[in-house]
Amino acid sequence: MKKNKGFTLIELMIVVAIIGILASIAIPNFMKFLAKTKRSEAKYNLEAIYKCEVSWFGEYDGFSDSFVDIRWKPEGTIYFYTFNVGTPTELYGLGAAVPSGMPISPGASATSFTACAWGNIDTDATPDIWYIDDQRMLLTMDGFDDINM
Repeated sequence: MKKNKGFTLIELMIVVAIIGILASIAIPNFMKFLAKTKRSEAKYNLEAIYKCEVSWFGEYDGFSDSFVDIRWKPEGTIYFYTFNVGTPTELYGLGAAVPSGMPISPGASATSFTACAWGNIDTDATPDIWYIDDQRMLLTMDGFDDINM
């Protein structure tokens, strides 16, 4: 007599259930990791804007609200965010207008500046908004960032 080899339907259903459980754990973690990597674009460029503003301040004894003045232009392609330092017509990135109701407005004066980046990286109704100021404080809508630049 020949013995049949193979899997039973119950064994296959158990494997499918295990794969489903693992996927339900892994996919949300992957989405969080993906959002974290997208946020690095904003942090990197805001740090570059900070350095340009400090350099401008060293030369002209004041901050500027113009990317043209501080000679900042993002390297490569901007994928997720739009950047602004005050001048309404100077938006680098996706080109969307400054979101209404922002708690901090981008801008510059002789003694301080605030630059911002915004984008909708997780496809919900709320944009992801980041700020950096003349004290090198990196902030988000939820408060201070927990990563020291």
